Amino acid sequence: MSTIPGFNQIQFEGFCRFIDQGLTEELSKFPKIEDTNQEIDFELFLERYQLVEPSIKERDAVYESLTYSSELYVSARLIWKNDRRRYIQEQTILIGKIPLMTSLGAFIVNGIYRIVINQILQSPGIYYQSELNDNGISVYTGTIISDWGGRLELEIDRKTRIWVRVSRQQKLSILVLLSAMGLNIREILENVCYPELFLSFLNDKKQIGSKENAILEFYQQFACVEGDPVFSESLSKDLQKKFFQQRCELGGIGRRNMNRRLNLDIPQNNTFLLPRDILAAADRLIRIKFGMGTLDDMNHLQNKRIRSVADLLQEQFGLALVRLENMARGNIYAALKHNWTPTPQNLVNSTPLTDTYKVFFRLHPLSQVLDRTNPLTQIVHGRKLSYLGPGGLTARTATFPIRDIHPSHYGRICPIDTSEGINVGLIGSLAIHARIGRWGSLESPFYKISERSKGARMLYLSPGRDEYYMVAAGNSLALNQGIQEEQVVPARYRQEFLTIAWEQVHLRSIFSFQYFSIGASLIPFIEHNDANRALMSSNMQRQAVPLSQSEKCIVGTGLEGQAALDSGALAIAEHEGEIIYTDTDKILLSGNGDTLRIPLVMYQRSNKNTCMHQKPQVQRGKCIKKGQILAYGAATVGGELALGKNVLVAYMPWEGYNFEDAVLISERLVYEDIYTSFHIRKYEIQINQGSERVTNEIPHLEVHLLRNLDKNGIVMLGSWVETGDILVGKLTPQMVKESSYAPEDRLLRTILGMRVYTSKETCLKLPIGGRGRVIDVRWVQSSKTDETEKTESIRVYILQKREIKVGDKVAGRHGNKGIISKILPRQDMPYLQDGRPVDMVFNPLGVPSRMNVGQIFESSLGLAGGLLDRHYRIAPFDERYEQEASRKLVFSELYEASKQTVNPGYLNPSLQEKAEYLMEEQGILLNNLL
Repeated sequence: MSTIPGFNQIQFEGFCRFIDQGLTEELSKFPKIEDTNQEIDFELFLERYQLVEPSIKERDAVYESLTYSSELYVSARLIWKNDRRRYIQEQTILIGKIPLMTSLGAFIVNGIYRIVINQILQSPGIYYQSELNDNGISVYTGTIISDWGGRLELEIDRKTRIWVRVSRQQKLSILVLLSAMGLNIREILENVCYPELFLSFLNDKKQIGSKENAILEFYQQFACVEGDPVFSESLSKDLQKKFFQQRCELGGIGRRNMNRRLNLDIPQNNTFLLPRDILAAADRLIRIKFGMGTLDDMNHLQNKRIRSVADLLQEQFGLALVRLENMARGNIYAALKHNWTPTPQNLVNSTPLTDTYKVFFRLHPLSQVLDRTNPLTQIVHGRKLSYLGPGGLTARTATFPIRDIHPSHYGRICPIDTSEGINVGLIGSLAIHARIGRWGSLESPFYKISERSKGARMLYLSPGRDEYYMVAAGNSLALNQGIQEEQVVPARYRQEFLTIAWEQVHLRSIFSFQYFSIGASLIPFIEHNDANRALMSSNMQRQAVPLSQSEKCIVGTGLEGQAALDSGALAIAEHEGEIIYTDTDKILLSGNGDTLRIPLVMYQRSNKNTCMHQKPQVQRGKCIKKGQILAYGAATVGGELALGKNVLVAYMPWEGYNFEDAVLISERLVYEDIYTSFHIRKYEIQINQGSERVTNEIPHLEVHLLRNLDKNGIVMLGSWVETGDILVGKLTPQMVKESSYAPEDRLLRTILGMRVYTSKETCLKLPIGGRGRVIDVRWVQSSKTDETEKTESIRVYILQKREIKVGDKVAGRHGNKGIISKILPRQDMPYLQDGRPVDMVFNPLGVPSRMNVGQIFESSLGLAGGLLDRHYRIAPFDERYEQEASRKLVFSELYEASKQTVNPGYLNPSLQEKAEYLMEEQGILLNNLL
């Protein structure tokens, strides 16, 4: 079995690619800047740039609401020439700050964790399609998509004449386009396979003239110019620059796709649209019209590309360099005009680059606030794939074929995990083994089989390549190579499912659920659930609140440990050594002659108001190894993900209190803090320096409301606050109107000319429902440079303990969700044969109608595991080994539990005759009674 790659690996690889390659590529495009008189030359050196280590740590950036970034320094040279001398000055200048990725695969901007979502776009290249017009006749088109999303369409009509549409505007003859690109009629006819079709344009009334006429006609249609423009060299250069170089730039991926689709050998570094591309595209369109070619599937993943964090950051870096270039040109002009000596440092500053990334992370649709409800949410958020965003689709215009599952998604995009509502199918999730290839394609791993060799070689295939192989899907060898191969196995070939002999298989799956996302892979017995319920479950697991007393699940899938490890919730030893000190907030590790201080997270608030806390699990004097777990985090136990609790449930009606989706629970869940959680709320108030003041002397307020304030007017740490209490005492001065003056105020106004001021109470008060314990108070200063607008803010963090109550939502891992309707005393709850009362009562009618039978398997196996003190890790689709494998496993464990316990009523084989029920629809004979 192969090792599961890190769940944050795609984010890490993308950011490393940006640092290693993206910066170099964009800096190489920075031009040499000269003034009009060629007196000053300014250029940047590509080979010499460096990123400085951040001056603050991740934890400090979050605490102080700063950006975790690194300063970028580049070597620059300035040459200043005049009539007498020639000055050359080289400096290492600061051109800006670049936000750095943290260990969670996210960025910290102004103290907030933000994640950059991967986007799916139509890959640049050419695509052939067929559509029916209003008369029911098939119209064949070839669409050339540029790197930025622009389109150039080739259309062939009933007379087999080829027309060109630029951005769906009025069509032009293909000869006009080719002539505008520099070809004459003879060159066109010599380089096409069907010259007689191009001659039909020449026999038309409107004949093609010279190159100048073609440029004028094309420019008039492209630029939407009214009247008759006059040809000039500047007009020709303008057309070449704006259309053929900017709007028709294919990029590296587009050039590769064009060469592959049209069988061309144009060099990879030639990324612009050439006349040779148009001629080859026209020939292919004619052959498809005559039935000698195949159309393209626009929804196939081989025609898509992934726009990762590396591409987005590189694009923003390029925009910042353009602004930096304009700044340098303006400063050079100002230096010559005002006669001051320029230096590389004063020609540019860090504002363009810093502001560009600041705007990107704040406003870009693909830059989102990292959801930190629980550890699972953090991982899943970074593995999202979105069709939305700039250059992509919109939720209103996306059609059903785009949202639907495609066979090329196998092993790359999860067929289950997607958003609900209007964005269904537009926001997906990566499969656990998928990775992003060099050309932006999603690759999936397979094991290559060669003549029954003992060893299997793993290889990653991009979409489309695996369709030429017989891929065995769902065979027993995916988990255990020692099992004897079946003679006939199910397989995939060219998007079809077949049953073939084992000798014909080329590739096989490497993992039992490599085609699922993380959320779907955490659902045990998922094969027994309806896909819609599995979708709900994968989404609702991300809504789980970390509990005060987490518990490891009895029935799992085996991915809980990997999910907890990659979430960053655990404290891991970076090297081996000995624990010399441990505390609630830090661990000191001694090794290799150094002492390493490992800080722990203590009652940190997430952006969903949940409590993030780490508990040390090592003792002083213990020797540990590298990678060993030092502390558990929120919703983790034993190094595994623990989102819920193991409780005893019953499926039965109870006086209508569990009708439909209502759930009945026992008071034990409340009194024993089974489902108790901690939440941290933040309350903030702005203070203008100078005019407003913070004080504990607030007139006209009861002393009881001010009891928790210190001498500075701020609530004290550890205070218990109730609704209406003052958290921060603040007075704001205001001028009183003359009409409301008191008699003594009017006298002062008349004699001394004094204006009467008073103060208004603008304190920060605790709103309704905010009662709790004050755990932290922060005084944050604003980063504004204008002293007149300088403000400060005081943030108060209050910890709340919340118990489960009526109206709360509870959910399982099979889409079985419900609302608590009543909390019963223990003596009123249904009980088992041994007198033990159950903890929850569900409606049994909610199982068959929703077709999520997996919850019955999980509940039964969990009951046996609780009695036998065992934990199970169940791989999905275990019916590949034996028919009814899940049911046999559950019944065998229940039978063993009934034998080893004093109450054999959990599974009684003696009642077989009474327990035989024949299901008419399925034809399954049940021989055991639960």
